[in-house]
Amino acid sequence: MREVSIGEVVERVSTCDPKARYGDDSFTYIDIGAVSQVSKKIEGSQRIAGSDAPSRARQLVAMDDIIVSTVRPNLNAVARVSGDHDGAVASTGFTVLRPKPALLDSSYLAHWVRTSSFISALVSQASGQSYPAVSDKIVKGTAIPLPPLEEQQRIAAILDQADALRRLRRRALDRLNTLGQAIFHEMFVAGESDEWPVKLIEEVTENARTGPFGSQLLVSEFVDTGVPVLGIDNVVTNEFIWAKGRYINDAKYQELKRYKVYPGDVLITIMGTCGRCAVVPIEIPDAINTKHICCLTPDKDQVSPHFLQAAFLEHPDLLRQLGVQAKGAVMPGLNMGIIKSLRIRIPPISLQVRFADSVSRLQCSKRGVKAALAKSEGLFTSLQHRAFRGEL
Repeated sequence: MREVSIGEVVERVSTCDPKARYGDDSFTYIDIGAVSQVSKKIEGSQRIAGSDAPSRARQLVAMDDIIVSTVRPNLNAVARVSGDHDGAVASTGFTVLRPKPALLDSSYLAHWVRTSSFISALVSQASGQSYPAVSDKIVKGTAIPLPPLEEQQRIAAILDQADALRRLRRRALDRLNTLGQAIFHEMFVAGESDEWPVKLIEEVTENARTGPFGSQLLVSEFVDTGVPVLGIDNVVTNEFIWAKGRYINDAKYQELKRYKVYPGDVLITIMGTCGRCAVVPIEIPDAINTKHICCLTPDKDQVSPHFLQAAFLEHPDLLRQLGVQAKGAVMPGLNMGIIKSLRIRIPPISLQVRFADSVSRLQCSKRGVKAALAKSEGLFTSLQHRAFRGEL
């Protein structure tokens, strides 16, 4: 399959001065942050007055243009312009690619700029260590495999179908996450009773501790295998996951055994990305947590671990106490003292157990959807590689 530089098969894009063009009228502005790295769609554009336009608002985009972020190319912030954004103004932080209709299919190009080959080509030419970037010239100078237009359209159609399957799986996963939040809200926020007692977190936990500090555990003491040491990466998705492997030997574990993590403990991040929360699974082996995590052992006669986790993430009263104005917002600094002093209304344990059962069923469904999504991702990647090697 022959290759050409992208610049040979795209048209010139017009620029404008929004302040002169729109004045006090508003226009749609697409900044770098408007592009979702997951969906590869423009999801965060904004309406602003021409008089308020930033200096980087310069490029007039049209439907079916492809925008490629020139900063941090490894993040692959790329998107195809939909009809909703026809006539919008894009930041100069993008290279705007407008395919020549007789030579290059827009959907084909959109799939190409998402490939590892394209990303690697940009990353290898990026300059700047803390804020790597490439120029328009580099983006347009990158090679693209170019079969006949009809073949491009056939390849794009196949990849569109595989991509649609991935999107369905992701949407199903999002809905399952939303369902769990809705169940909690219905049972414990909308259904909250004044008869439920209010207690401090420290009153409904048997133990609260952070991990070893300072010289108690040095990075040099980590080993390749042994007793796991849990950190932020195990909790950051608000579900317990096995992430980066950190281990200590058994002798060190015996020294630090008071920091042991137990099944059903609730882990809360207190450094880095504060306020992420997960429940330790039943099958956890012997493990300890780092100083970056507060570990709560619930008094299970009073609170269910899954209720406590969900309350910490979802209950508006707890979020207000933590200084969070909106769910999902960045949480201010957090420490064990703050967590222990939080006041929480405690529902009957039978109601909490019902909620935990619902969470368990949802988690089972999510595991199935995640497995299906992984297969869809694998299929898409395989088709993508074969497509641009001329093997479809």
